[in-house]
Amino acid sequence: MKKTKAIITMTGVFVLLFSYGNISGNIDHPGISNSDQVSSKSAQTKTKSTQTGTKSAQTKTKTTQTGSNSAQTKPKSVQTKSKSSPAKSKTAKKSTKPETEKKSEYPGTVRIGTQAWAIANLNVSTFRNGDTIPEAKTNKEWVAAGESGKPAWCYYNNDPAIGLLYGKLYNWFAVNDPRGLAPAGWTLPSDADWAKLINNLGGPGPAGGKMKSTSRWNEGSNGTNLSGFTGFPAGNRIENGIFQNIGSIGIWWSSVENNPPSAIDHYLSISNSCSRSTSPKQRGESVRCIRN
Repeated sequence: MKKTKAIITMTGVFVLLFSYGNISGNIDHPGISNSDQVSSKSAQTKTKSTQTGTKSAQTKTKTTQTGSNSAQTKPKSVQTKSKSSPAKSKTAKKSTKPETEKKSEYPGTVRIGTQAWAIANLNVSTFRNGDTIPEAKTNKEWVAAGESGKPAWCYYNNDPAIGLLYGKLYNWFAVNDPRGLAPAGWTLPSDADWAKLINNLGGPGPAGGKMKSTSRWNEGSNGTNLSGFTGFPAGNRIENGIFQNIGSIGIWWSSVENNPPSAIDHYLSISNSCSRSTSPKQRGESVRCIRN
């Protein structure tokens, strides 16, 4: 009996040991130690972390691409701004109206009695219809124009700087040309217009000082210019082309012919009077216009 109990006890021990080994086999992989399994799990964890890092890197790459897309979007807004620039320049061009400055060749008028006179001598080089008035610089050109009865103009001593203040000198053929020497809105004064101006200022004697400018006259013979006419001593050019009398005479054509070789003009001189005379049509004299 004792031997039988001992055998049964030993058999139970072996059964327990065998069962324990099977249970352990269910937990641990055969041939792999527990530390190896832990390392394997850590490796898997690291792999997952690496994959997560890769996903993060991919996410950053997408973010970078999004930033690139944003950067590409900015030039479009710049291009949009550049498109609006031409519109502004077009508006600026439309607002500019230089044509209004070309309507009159004069800076203004002065009213003397019932008349409105230009405050400067004429300085145009084209007729009212746009045709060019020939400039005669040399004495030969001036003489040729006068002898053929053709219009011509010049600056005193052919100096444009003098012309800025005194205007141009014209022969009477330019004054009488049917294409019109006076700009639109103006006319050339007749002998009667000059007579009316002088009478409004008290007659030939008193009128001279009131019409003369307050500077540029020789021998201290400047005027008071009370009329506002501002008559400068622009001189003239005689038939052979010689320039003379600047500083001592200001002389202006009228639109009236005296006889075939001459026409009526009016002049200021050192004597402070305004006088009427006649001169050959070939001469170069100033022109002062009057409002229509």
